[in-house]
Amino acid sequence: MWKTTGILLATVLILVVLGLVMLASTSSIHGASLFNDPHYFVKRQVAALILGALAAAAAARIDYTVWKKAAPFLAIASLAMLLLVLVPGIGISVKGSRRWISLGFTTMQPSEVAKVGLVLLLAWWMSRVKRRASELGPGLIVPGVMMAALILPVLKEPDFGTSILMGLVGFAILWAGGARFSHLLVSGAAAAAAMTVKIMQDEVRYRRIVAFRDPEAHAEREAFQLLNAIYAFVMGGTGGVGLGNSLQKRYYLPEAHNDFIFAIIGEELGLAASLGVVVLFAVLFFCGLRIAARAPDSFGRLVAIGLTCMISFQAAINFGVVTGSLPTKGLPLPFISYGGTSLAITLGMIGMLIGIARQSGPDDSALNVVKDRARRL
Repeated sequence: MWKTTGILLATVLILVVLGLVMLASTSSIHGASLFNDPHYFVKRQVAALILGALAAAAAARIDYTVWKKAAPFLAIASLAMLLLVLVPGIGISVKGSRRWISLGFTTMQPSEVAKVGLVLLLAWWMSRVKRRASELGPGLIVPGVMMAALILPVLKEPDFGTSILMGLVGFAILWAGGARFSHLLVSGAAAAAAMTVKIMQDEVRYRRIVAFRDPEAHAEREAFQLLNAIYAFVMGGTGGVGLGNSLQKRYYLPEAHNDFIFAIIGEELGLAASLGVVVLFAVLFFCGLRIAARAPDSFGRLVAIGLTCMISFQAAINFGVVTGSLPTKGLPLPFISYGGTSLAITLGMIGMLIGIARQSGPDDSALNVVKDRARRL
């Protein structure tokens, strides 16, 4: 597995370095205007990078079976932090959303921790029920309640993008763990219907959906970021306008260092760099699946699948949003967008994947299980 982990580490290193370079390029104007320091955001991101690297190194050395024993307690801790976000005086409200907890010297986003808590909890449960996973109760209802316990507080913040991401990854773990596809299909349709109703009742999110369907008609408001992101790709063309020379980040794309940083990559570095980022995340996805395929047991396999999907699905959603293929959602691009908690936790996920790989053998039985599940469709 050293070849797989080597490729995985090299991929993550490239993405992190690219993220720091692009963050330095996109955040300098914003940092200078708000904090009188063009390197303000880069400095904070480097601090998170150091913390995340330490977390990854520690996670890589921990016997992954420790996570199995700790999974219920970590999930409870994640839920407690999610609830603290909603408490006035503890949770921080920004632009109508309460997603952060103040730690005095900095802030943290509990939903990032809840992503890992969800993966570990579902992997713990599905590895316990094993063959009973095809039954309605143990394979869907019980883990469905577990998912709801962690997702509903995130939805309450509100954070629709992270809620949807957690739901998708949760269903992926249940399917890989042996749940019936028909059960997942019906429950997934019900969840999608409920989410649709929730979005319809939220004026801001509903306007985003309307703007997504007809961006030109809402170019001055809800579709402003989307259209300017698309313009960034158009202006970048094949070779880009050059690092640091983006026009969109200066005048048109607000806070380009966050969720829409991929558009600035397209503008400054061009189509080749944009496609390169997509390829790197595809490589990360297949490395994660290979680690899952060679995991020693079902718990390790499901954790590896869950962590891999959490990172890869988030990147795919971000690509879809920035290119106008999906409605606008507030999901950062892993390793690249600004966000200390996101970067530190995502690097910790990579460390956990490496920890599983370190104890893996040459057996591809887990991969055969996944193939068998696919054939049953």
